[in-house]
Amino acid sequence: MTRKADPLAAYNAKRDFRKTAEPAGKRAHSEGGNRFIVQKHAATRLHWDFRLEADGVLKSWAVTKGPSPDPAIKRLAVRTEDHPLAYAEFEGVIPKGEYGGGSVMLWDRGTWAPVEGKSWHDIDKGHLHFTLDGERMKGEWILIRLKPRGNEKRENWLLRKVDDEHARPGDPLVEKALSSVLTGRSMAEIAADEQGSFSLAGRKGADFAAQMQKAASHNKGAVKGRPAKPGKPAPLPKFRAPQLATLVDAVPDGNGWMHEIKFDGYRALVACKGDKVRVYTRNGLDWSDKFVPLVRHLAALDLPPCLIDGEIVAYDARGNPDFSSLQNVLKRGHGSQEESDRLAFHAFDLLELAGEDLTPLSNIERKERLEALLADAEPPIHVADHVIGAGEKLFAAMCKAGQEGIISKAIDAPYRGKRTRNWVKVKCVLRQEFVIIGWKKSTTRIRPFASLLLAQKEGRQMVYKGNVGTGFDGDTLDRLAGEMEPLATDKPAAEVDRVASRGVTWLKPELVAEVAFAEFTAEGSVRHASFVGLRADKKVKDVKPEKAQPAPVEEPPVEITSRERVIFPESGQTKGDLADYYQAVAPLMLPWAARRPISLVRCPQGRASKCFFQKHDSGSFGPHVSHVPITEKDGGAEDYLYVTDAAGLIACVQMGTIEFHGWGSRSDAVEAPDRLIFDLDPDEGLDFDDVKKAARDIHDQLADLGLTSFAMLSGGKGVHVVVPLTPGHSWDEHKDFARRFAEALAIAQPDRFVATMSKAKRKGKIFIDWLRNQRGSTAVLPYSARARAGAPVAVPIAWDELAEVENAHPFSIDDADKLLARARTPALIGWGHAEQALPQV
Repeated sequence: MTRKADPLAAYNAKRDFRKTAEPAGKRAHSEGGNRFIVQKHAATRLHWDFRLEADGVLKSWAVTKGPSPDPAIKRLAVRTEDHPLAYAEFEGVIPKGEYGGGSVMLWDRGTWAPVEGKSWHDIDKGHLHFTLDGERMKGEWILIRLKPRGNEKRENWLLRKVDDEHARPGDPLVEKALSSVLTGRSMAEIAADEQGSFSLAGRKGADFAAQMQKAASHNKGAVKGRPAKPGKPAPLPKFRAPQLATLVDAVPDGNGWMHEIKFDGYRALVACKGDKVRVYTRNGLDWSDKFVPLVRHLAALDLPPCLIDGEIVAYDARGNPDFSSLQNVLKRGHGSQEESDRLAFHAFDLLELAGEDLTPLSNIERKERLEALLADAEPPIHVADHVIGAGEKLFAAMCKAGQEGIISKAIDAPYRGKRTRNWVKVKCVLRQEFVIIGWKKSTTRIRPFASLLLAQKEGRQMVYKGNVGTGFDGDTLDRLAGEMEPLATDKPAAEVDRVASRGVTWLKPELVAEVAFAEFTAEGSVRHASFVGLRADKKVKDVKPEKAQPAPVEEPPVEITSRERVIFPESGQTKGDLADYYQAVAPLMLPWAARRPISLVRCPQGRASKCFFQKHDSGSFGPHVSHVPITEKDGGAEDYLYVTDAAGLIACVQMGTIEFHGWGSRSDAVEAPDRLIFDLDPDEGLDFDDVKKAARDIHDQLADLGLTSFAMLSGGKGVHVVVPLTPGHSWDEHKDFARRFAEALAIAQPDRFVATMSKAKRKGKIFIDWLRNQRGSTAVLPYSARARAGAPVAVPIAWDELAEVENAHPFSIDDADKLLARARTPALIGWGHAEQALPQV
């Protein structure tokens, strides 16, 4: 009898278990026999080890760059030796000099299963099709072995996500998921904890670099960082009045508006804090028990304390949001397993986050914060998409699809808990709420009633608005009859003429119905009315006529004089062209430029003439530019500039501004920095590829600290690495961390980096400009034009895009439309937003 070869022989032979904490290898089976794990492994090269349980071992592949949930991206996966099942719990450091030496993080875990008709034995055929149910990886995936080339000894495979409901095109998963699913530690913490914990506090220069290099022997130069000590945790947010939209007769035009689908469902404000979730109606009723499936999905996201505004919908047979379908779901109860009973929540606004009131922020900034918060959400939780400008196209598409219409929101407006013209709605078909004040008896036995009498509140009186006799199915007829029966009364709630009153059973005015209709007649009655559903979420006192107002007209916020003056002589763009650019990209720029002290680069006669910085103003910029007093070093206070809207940007352009540079804090909290900027400034002799590699390396070092970072092309010759931070630390701590981080890199890699401004020391190196992180310093803002030849602009870029970019100025002020379009791509949605604390310093 031939003895079966030990599948773990190779694993055991490569390790000295007297030196490494890795588990010795024995075949074993988990309870289900279907575990999978992914381990982030900082060995000679950083990679992700993907492992599937099969035949008593973990079948393993080393995935370079890590798994991607984007079906368009294929990752190289090199087959490695089988690992023991006990390895599924391993997290720690493999000693230097040992096989695979470096830090290991348990990055994901869960269960897997071959798709129907397949099995793990398909690995031998070079093709494995399977599903994952992990904390980070979900849905269908495929592993395919590549055909060997020549004498190639290793098995090269490709790992790819299948396009399903868990696919997320453009999602940089491995760049966002930086902590262990087992312990919550970063790679730096894992490395440091194995050597004895250390802090950045008090470490300077060589001492700090030595600690960094010590960790580097295990973890590519990572440093130890711990989250700042949190204050008192924010409570579960309370209900607050929602913002309401004004009905208008046309879609507002211009790039000052963002447009969303008007969902046909129930408005809901959702308060979350971890596994605590409350769902409130627009009137503040707690309907959490009516939407239990959604509550469970929201609780599973483990969100920080937040208050989200959105719409709960159900879908009809065509897959469109449909109010009648939603009512049927609620009537049947949430226990039904029918596909049509699946509820969905479309989030479109964020009012509070981690104790911070976001309502003063602009619509576009709140939306970006929402997209970042729910970046990992999956159906049935959605973030409502929007378009900037082009509202007519979206409206036409919604009407063609039989939808209700669209909501248009002024990009720079704050949130107000009342009806305003900063939110407007445009409807394909008129739909309003009415109070049911009576019903007419049917002439047949099939129906319990023939029609409903409708009314609306006008002033203090209830006014009759006609009847609705269509739109009811059998179940609706019976349910309405049951709800109306106990409300019967002898007295009509509104004055109705004798003819319309014949055969009517009057009702107390307590039921609110939503009705679709073509128009109001001259007498004020609905024409071609159709019943949509009851609105238990709306109060009778609020049922008033909606009359469409003229759509808001976008007027030039500031008059631009001398539009024909050439500002960029090399390429010919004028002052008018520059103003038009800023007007167009204001929706993209305001989240970074609004409510932040700014310094301006003014070139009144064009970029080729005298240019100068300006940060103070005595009032010459006009009413659209605001001022905030800030204490200077000498103890006195000076008024600094800031803007709140597109009009402020244009007013600055009128005064000769080309560039906008911003502080690292907000104008209402100048002592609370909220972002780190590392500006990579290369020596003249360096290639841009050197800058890109440096940016990527700094991104990796920050990731090892547990910090998410983003890249921005400066519009000049460098790259900015941007680290958003939750306010809560001082400027001294902010500056000290940035300085020591840059100095440590310069000491650890002196042939590549320098952390001083000295020109003599920068020869052939990249200056890591950390000085932008001190109080009063500024950095160029995203989408700002630059006073350089060709009118280039500073542009956010995804990390995956960076490798393909040839220089730091690929876009100019002529590319506003391109920038608007690319900003809505999955790779850039949520750019620049992350809730994270500065590592303790």
